[in-house]
This record gives sequence, C-alpha cells and structure tokens, in this order.
Amino acid sequence: MAVNAAARSAVPAWKLALSRWAYNLSYFNQLGLMHDDTLTETPEVLEALHRLPKRLQDERQFRITRALYLSMRKEVLPKAEWTKWEQDIKYLQPYLTEVEKEVKEEEEWNKQ
Repeated sequence: MAVNAAARSAVPAWKLALSRWAYNLSYFNQLGLMHDDTLTETPEVLEALHRLPKRLQDERQFRITRALYLSMRKEVLPKAEWTKWEQDIKYLQPYLTEVEKEVKEEEEWNKQ
C-alpha cells in the first residue's frame, strides 16, 4: 500500500483527481472488485495468479464470486462497501512483472 501512495504522490493533483473520478465511475468497484481482479487472463496473468499466496488467491476468488452473484441479480454493494480508490491495491503487479521479465528473458535466450 505504501508503494501505491508513494507512486500516486508523484503524480500532479489534477491527474489524481481525474483518476479518482474515473475510478468512481467504473462498475467493478461497485461490486467490490479490485483493478487486478479485472485483468484479462493472458498466459502471463495466469502464471502470476498461480504464484499468488493462497490467502490472496482465496480473497480474489471471493471477490469475483460475489461480483458474479451481484451482477446476475443486477445489484451492487451498498456504497459503504464499494472498493475505494485508496484501498485498491495492485496485488498482482509484482508477480506479473516477474513473469513478464522471465518471458522476455526466455525470448532473448531463445534468440541466441
């Protein structure tokens, strides 16, 4: 969470306000999802998901299952339970960066 706060503090205030505004208009946060829950499941993302600790995998699965249930019923969570912009942690990014680096390394290795 400290990484996100530090990264966001380096961005101009108007960009933060625009990001927050766009985030609040999105639908996924109204279902209790985080940004990384909505990533398209490419081979790299799937590998990163396999590397997640069990607790994070379970939390992610709970959020997705709850979101599917709410979506099926055409409902959203009460506003107090929406994922807030400040709480949205990019939990998958470190694993995804690692996988992408390994894929790039493998491609370089295979070129030789």
